[in-house]
Amino acid sequence: MRYTFTLAFILLMLHDDSRAQQYTKADSLKAKSYWDNSWNFTLYSAKHQLYLDSALMVIPTHAYYWQQKSMPLYKAKKYELGKPFLDNAVKYDAAKWLEYRAYMRCIFEKNYKGALEDFYVVKNKYNNIYVMDHPYDFYIGLCHLQLNRFDSSKAYIKGCVEDRLKKYGADWVHPNHWFYLGIIEYEQEHYTNAIEAFDKAIKLHPKFSDAYYYKGMCQYELHDNTASLASMQSAIQYLNEGYSIREDGALYELFPYQIHSSKVNAMIRSLEKTKQH
Repeated sequence: MRYTFTLAFILLMLHDDSRAQQYTKADSLKAKSYWDNSWNFTLYSAKHQLYLDSALMVIPTHAYYWQQKSMPLYKAKKYELGKPFLDNAVKYDAAKWLEYRAYMRCIFEKNYKGALEDFYVVKNKYNNIYVMDHPYDFYIGLCHLQLNRFDSSKAYIKGCVEDRLKKYGADWVHPNHWFYLGIIEYEQEHYTNAIEAFDKAIKLHPKFSDAYYYKGMCQYELHDNTASLASMQSAIQYLNEGYSIREDGALYELFPYQIHSSKVNAMIRSLEKTKQH
């Protein structure tokens, strides 16, 4: 594995961008042969990475191969190792990979200021407005939320909700958009508004454990412990059944405010103890 990253580092430092227009058909076929052979080994293996290195020795400006080197490292939470490779993918094809890097910075790296920089650039420079099934504004809103910029976050997330309502109707608003709008209201102590948003998320995703948990937290803040306990019990039931935030990236990373069973169980114990008294 050490050889893989040493070789890749040399490629990062030494390859000559002027070669970009000098690749032959033979170069492309040779690089593709290495790429094809890389799949004889598992995605996370050192040998898979070595074959990608060989492909990049032939075509050092191949953005997709750089992205493919970064991806398994990000999924393995080795962000510092994966980041230079992803940066090179952006360097050689920003139109395709800048939005992806913005997403990876937001959801994987938790580098919210860096993600905002990328999203603002890609939003202004390129015509695409979606990445990983959501508008850029959704992720921009998440970044502001994680930086405790609640008013800015609300403006972006609410904009996503209103856009879908206007274009397609209530049934086509993404439940996660309602969920995060509820989170923002919760953080601003607008508990009744938050519950309304969580209920709309639950209507679209009836076993949305995270929405039940934060709905229960709002009910607790409103001193309705009976309703709070019922919401918490729904949250732990559905969480134990495997229902949570529906996102592909959630297979590898917790999304902002995504719950863990320990938090839910702690609230249930506290509410049950209060009920006994």
